Amino acid sequence: MVLKGARQVGKTWLMKEFGRQYYKNSVYFNFDEDDALKSIFESNKNPQRIIELLSLIAGQQIKPENTLIIFDEIQEYPTALNALKYFHEKAWNYHVIAAGSLLGTLLAQPKSYPVGMINLLPINPLTFDEFLEAIDQSLYAYYTTIRKGQEIEGIFHNRLLNACNYYFIIGGMPECVKSWIRYKDPARIVRTQQELVQVYEHDFSKHNGKVNSGRILMVFRSITSQLAKENEKFMYGAVREGGRTRDFEEAFEWLVSAGMLNRVYNTAKPEHPLAAFDRLDCFKLFVFDTGLLKHMAGIDNSAILLKTDYQFKGALTENYVLQQLKGQFHLDPRYFSDKRREIDFVVQHGTEIIPIEVKGREDKSAPFFKHYVSEHTPEHALRFSRRGYVTNGRITNLPLYLTRKTRALL
Repeated sequence: MVLKGARQVGKTWLMKEFGRQYYKNSVYFNFDEDDALKSIFESNKNPQRIIELLSLIAGQQIKPENTLIIFDEIQEYPTALNALKYFHEKAWNYHVIAAGSLLGTLLAQPKSYPVGMINLLPINPLTFDEFLEAIDQSLYAYYTTIRKGQEIEGIFHNRLLNACNYYFIIGGMPECVKSWIRYKDPARIVRTQQELVQVYEHDFSKHNGKVNSGRILMVFRSITSQLAKENEKFMYGAVREGGRTRDFEEAFEWLVSAGMLNRVYNTAKPEHPLAAFDRLDCFKLFVFDTGLLKHMAGIDNSAILLKTDYQFKGALTENYVLQQLKGQFHLDPRYFSDKRREIDFVVQHGTEIIPIEVKGREDKSAPFFKHYVSEHTPEHALRFSRRGYVTNGRITNLPLYLTRKTRALL
């Protein structure tokens, strides 16, 4: 198994905890810390010999099925990643799990890993329900009882909205959540988020592949201004005046592959099969963690907690909704536009196409959304907002804190 995801989302902790809980022993090897490991894979393709040498380094016998072999930062040595095919073919009873930062950029390259011989598992920041379980287990217990059509009592609605506000501020990065649980200090959260952004930007600067690291940094830093526009379609000219597709295409592809940005394609037709109508030259980019986006945009906590309106509120709320929707459906969400009017997201559920409207502000006016629902008569039409859980005609309003339950509530 190979875990892929952005740096600091908890991949190393997960691998070690998995080994602790489900194996008699585990052995840990980090390719970023020990260059000597590389020589083992350079000179050997026999997995039995590799295991013998790894046992000597670990100081303990690696036993089939009973010992979990952990390879961390495996992107530092792609030959080791490719060697997993030998384990699959000749040593299948040895259990190997691997992870790496920026691993998606390596996996995007042809012949970089043994296709069909490993299990790929994407690891993302904590979703809202995971965040809620971490910070307030009693409220999480209530959250798990919410079913389709259930009336949510006012006291719980308000508490869950407040928890959602906290998620907007803290986000789902494990270190930020851990800091909040331990210290309840907003200043620490800000410092942690700033350190994370600096770590990511440092990763860009040390990147020495064929993609220009300066352009990667420019695209990353342009995301908040891109999302602040009323028309959020990614514009190359907003990265740099006169910027063109060929200047920055590889940079944003690198960021998407690295798990730093989530891409949402525009669909030419909101019909099944949705992916067949992707407009590959028209898309939006969102940050992989809402808390980090909030920090990058410089939004003050009071603006979120006091429910005031601010320019970036809609973009931040869309980023949150996308983060919660990802992984719930077979296809990632798309968006649909017509003459500068937009449906924020559309998702495919079986053969059904579900339109989604996202409201960061209190108003519920959405003339194009209502027109779309009237014209296309979908079985389900969803609005996410801070209002209660209620169905009015074909449109169901789901409170923002239920976004992660979308599929279960259909």
